[in-house]
Amino acid sequence: MDLKKLFGTVLTLLGIGGLIYAAILFGNGTGTTKALIVYAVLGAIFFFSGIGLIRNTKAKE
Repeated sequence: MDLKKLFGTVLTLLGIGGLIYAAILFGNGTGTTKALIVYAVLGAIFFFSGIGLIRNTKAKE
């Protein structure tokens, strides 16, 4: 597996984790607005950058 694809996968998984964590905090009503925004924005950045890295990496043949 290519190193870029591996890094893209890790970023994508971290992004999914951040988005799920923000959703859980929002659902429970325990997080402050500032924390929810930070977790959601960072999760979205990691998720979309990971997806973009996986999508734009060409496979070696």
